[in-house]
Amino acid sequence: MKSIIGNIAILGSGNIGLSLAYGLVKSNYQTASSIILTRRNVSGLSEQSGLGYQVSRDNSEAVSNASIIILAVLPQQLNGLLNEIKPVIEAKKHTVISVISGVSCNDIKSKLGEDVQVVRAMPNTAISIGQSMTCIASENATAENVDLVKGMFETVGSVVVINEELMTSATALCACGIAFFLRAIRAASQGGVEIGFHAEDALKMAVQTAKGAADLLLIHESHPESEIDKVTSPKGCTIAGLNEMEYHGFSSSLIKGIKLSALKAGGLYSEEK
Repeated sequence: MKSIIGNIAILGSGNIGLSLAYGLVKSNYQTASSIILTRRNVSGLSEQSGLGYQVSRDNSEAVSNASIIILAVLPQQLNGLLNEIKPVIEAKKHTVISVISGVSCNDIKSKLGEDVQVVRAMPNTAISIGQSMTCIASENATAENVDLVKGMFETVGSVVVINEELMTSATALCACGIAFFLRAIRAASQGGVEIGFHAEDALKMAVQTAKGAADLLLIHESHPESEIDKVTSPKGCTIAGLNEMEYHGFSSSLIKGIKLSALKAGGLYSEEK
């Protein structure tokens, strides 16, 4: 794995930015002292400063002192940020990584310069526990820099390199998907209460069952239907429950929700232009 030469500047140190910083340090991929965290109100980064991270409210200064630039602000803040850092961006020195939903590589290059290498990354909130599913894509970055970014995000979970045209779809399936699966777990726990369990027990049982289901697929590298077949028997209770859920639109509602989220994700930045 290629090591990073110089500092990493994370511009906009919210949940995703801070989680990535913690993951890089926890995995010994990077030291805290080589990561610059920026936020308009640096008092919110006092804890991180105490842990050895560099903190700053000056985005341009952070960029000047780094080789890897991670854009982690809200879509509506991006244009102002890009205008702020453009004078200090050097195409030969900097690799720019964006974790902002709905923002293409070309959107960023149009502001910073066509020769600037840009990589998009879409992690999810499980990055905070090192279990993110991150998709990355680039339109002009070298294979070496794509591998570098892939290595960075592998410190906080799994990574898939995809075509950039699929990034909004990745946002819906992986980033929004966290909420979809959490809602399914909540519904399962509520069903558990309905059939007699205390709320805390029902939630624990639903969470562990969901985790076990996911691990079956990851460890066995199997298809969901093959695992479902193992727990459904003729005239049994499992198939009865599944068929009732499908009658009420379980699969179709999830598919429709993912499609709508993808449509919304693709327009987040354009709405702000």
